[in-house]
Amino acid sequence: MNNTTNLNIRIDKAVKESSEKVFEELGLNMTTAINIFLRQVIRVNGIPFEIKGNIPKQETIEAMEESIAIANGKEKGYTNIDDLKKALEV
Repeated sequence: MNNTTNLNIRIDKAVKESSEKVFEELGLNMTTAINIFLRQVIRVNGIPFEIKGNIPKQETIEAMEESIAIANGKEKGYTNIDDLKKALEV
């Protein structure tokens, strides 16, 4: 008994062609590769690889950490611009 179904998807032509070349080098076709991906999704109960967004620059991360520390009273904050200017003149 054949327990398969069809899956129709739309993808960018260049993505399809490029990925087919990679799959061919691995001895796979598109159908087998998609089946492997979907089985991994089931096995890990999610996307089987890390998905990252825009990673902030180290300077941004440090500024965010400093603002959290200031908000939590762990770093000195300033209530007026004159005190801040004095601190920066050191």
